[in-house]
Amino acid sequence: MRVLLSTFGSRGDVQPLAGLALRLREKGAQVRVCAPPDREFADLLAGVGVPFVPGGEAVRPIVTGATKMAPQSLPERAAGIMSAHYERIIEAARDSDAVVATGLFPACAAARAAAEKAGARYALAAFAPTVLPSHHHPPYERPGRPHPPEITDNRELWDRNIEDMNALFGKAYNDLRSSIGLEPVDDVRGHVYTRRPWLAADPVLSPWPPTDFEVEQTGAWILPDERPLPADLEAFLEAGAPPVYVSFGSMPMQASRDAAQIAAEAARAHGRRVVLGSGWADLAFEDASSDGAEDRFVVGEVNQQALFPRMAAVVHHGGAGTTFTATRSGTPQVVVPQIVDQPYWAGRVADLGIGAAHEGPSFTVESMSAALERALAPETAARAEAVEGEVRTDGTTVAANLLFEAVG
Repeated sequence: MRVLLSTFGSRGDVQPLAGLALRLREKGAQVRVCAPPDREFADLLAGVGVPFVPGGEAVRPIVTGATKMAPQSLPERAAGIMSAHYERIIEAARDSDAVVATGLFPACAAARAAAEKAGARYALAAFAPTVLPSHHHPPYERPGRPHPPEITDNRELWDRNIEDMNALFGKAYNDLRSSIGLEPVDDVRGHVYTRRPWLAADPVLSPWPPTDFEVEQTGAWILPDERPLPADLEAFLEAGAPPVYVSFGSMPMQASRDAAQIAAEAARAHGRRVVLGSGWADLAFEDASSDGAEDRFVVGEVNQQALFPRMAAVVHHGGAGTTFTATRSGTPQVVVPQIVDQPYWAGRVADLGIGAAHEGPSFTVESMSAALERALAPETAARAEAVEGEVRTDGTTVAANLLFEAVG
């Protein structure tokens, strides 16, 4: 079986596909991954021996503001993403038996069209339940299309979401379909999501409550990481009690450029050292010469699976992958949600009692110290350790089996 895995997003979108690719390959499939052409994604896939199909624009320069985008409406921007993504993946799709898509909706739409044109099976996977229709939660508000204040029923909001998605993405999608000889669709969301999308999230951390929308929950997709920690980081860890890890992944943190310093002061108030993950925001301490100080250490991309179990607490932005990795490590968390699904993950961490949800995307020494106090409490540590034993690690196996059953 030949499989094309497709995404357009940050590392949190690419790394799970690398994990699924390895599991599919173990079962005898030939797998390629189409992802943005960022160097770190190419290196990630090369590191596990998965062929890489670069698609669209590099994401990190867009997120961090290094690449200045021309003013465009969302439908215009979506049309550009769809067209560019389709052009890069159609050749790989033509000799594929199945296409699995994740990431930004326009890229998923391009993957759906490519799969249909190639006669390949298609599946859409979401890493958070909040993007999928359910009467248990409302859809996200789209730019320029806020929810009408008179509509409060989630079912009605999801019905209206079909109109919103058609208005934002329908013309671009049907123009693409027309250009490649495919019939137009009336419901772009339903066509791209399919009747039974996959939810690649752990059922303990992120349960899918009963609803009239069918979802196949596979569990989280994990890329095993066997890399050792850097020697200087090992030395820092060995030199004292477990520190607090602070990183905000791919978030630019434009409103909190002093996040590193504030977090360090809050941790110090609890007698804790800090390991700072610089992330896409290139976080650093105010005094660069203090990066190697006795109570702080700055690190770039690192094996979080090895690092998190050695932390007293993990402070992060609430990305799906980071939240699951911290939960799986049994380490208490402080989630400072920034955008999209991150408030959901913050709420789940708080509801499970495995950490604290910070209110709002920016923080002060006082608010971070209060959140750390909750996370560092003995009862939180005990609960985090208990939940660690409940989460599943077979998500890629479940997804691989589904794909083999579908293709036959």
